[in-house]
Amino acid sequence: MTRHKRRKTRGFARCIAAVLVPAAAAFGAKEMAGIKGFFDGADSYTMGITEKASADHISADAEVIKRIKLEDEMLAGADTVSEGYGYADEDDRNREYVRLPDPLDMKSSDAGAKPYPEVWSDGGEIIRTAYGKYSGNSFFDLVGGGQVNNRTGIPNEELFRESGYYPNFTVDDTDEPLVLIYHTHTTESFEPFVRESYDPTFNYRTTDDTKNVVMVGNAIQAELEALGIGVVHATEIHDYPSYNGSYGRSRGTITPILEKYPSIKVVLDIHRDAISGEGYAYQPFIEVDGREAAQIMIISGCDDGTLGMPNYMQNFHFACTLQSKLESDHEGLTRPILFDYRHYNQDLTNGSLLIEVGSHCNTLGQVQFAGQLFGRSLGELLNSMKGR
Repeated sequence: MTRHKRRKTRGFARCIAAVLVPAAAAFGAKEMAGIKGFFDGADSYTMGITEKASADHISADAEVIKRIKLEDEMLAGADTVSEGYGYADEDDRNREYVRLPDPLDMKSSDAGAKPYPEVWSDGGEIIRTAYGKYSGNSFFDLVGGGQVNNRTGIPNEELFRESGYYPNFTVDDTDEPLVLIYHTHTTESFEPFVRESYDPTFNYRTTDDTKNVVMVGNAIQAELEALGIGVVHATEIHDYPSYNGSYGRSRGTITPILEKYPSIKVVLDIHRDAISGEGYAYQPFIEVDGREAAQIMIISGCDDGTLGMPNYMQNFHFACTLQSKLESDHEGLTRPILFDYRHYNQDLTNGSLLIEVGSHCNTLGQVQFAGQLFGRSLGELLNSMKGR
């Protein structure tokens, strides 16, 4: 049976109770008992939905919470984890990011058939922005931070309950690789630097792996390896010269790698988004430690019964855990998880996700730093799972 792990925040609740209960003594024993009873019964769901829910979000009334608790208690063999799960070691949090060369200065020994431009022309407007919290019937908040954009027929309440489970895989303390990074759309590229307009003659694809998503994968890999996480990074080009059939070709690349290294638990297909309109394009970013980082979006596929992905919810568990870790480390770094009827080779493991790092009008520097932030958070998460 698949092992579920349930998030618990009783320790956190009791710490708050330790402060509030003495203060409540002035209100009398009856009031104090009521406060203590509330905190003794609190878990990750009840603590996470104290804000008033709008019509656009999940209704978290008492009946819903009661039903969720009942359903959770019926899950046979459900394991709990310690309150410290997910917290990074002090040394990890204070470690400097790996020093990487500026991607604009990097030179490829073989730029390939479609090199990165050396001269740029001006066209449409680049709009620098930061996407904030979303509202609407398809969105709901995660307890640990971040949101989900539910584009399926599964009710938000059901997905919210599923979001409370940890990944369905264990992590061993091993020298074998734990993470596989690859790129279905390998040639996806970016702006060179911050400027007011984009080049309409460039389609933001290049075979120069110092200027496309391979460079982002390298940044993720560097941070993971600095935290002792073994990585296999497949840098093969799958979308050039032919774009059609990219996913079949990338599947052909990663399948033998997974067979060779059964230790791999996390499989990441690193892409970039393309957010634009007629005559303009967006550059979504936030500032972290005085540097600009592109915003990131996780895509977790859902099966409508025709996609051959029956264990899709297990990937979703991992997506939600990772999303909350990213948001708790750097608020605003992520856009909502896109949960939709998509396959994206996510049937191969229960830790498979597609990651959109920035958009085509984000800069090389912004996406490289975003890759480092992502890699650091993922590495800390995986290390915290060892021995659980």
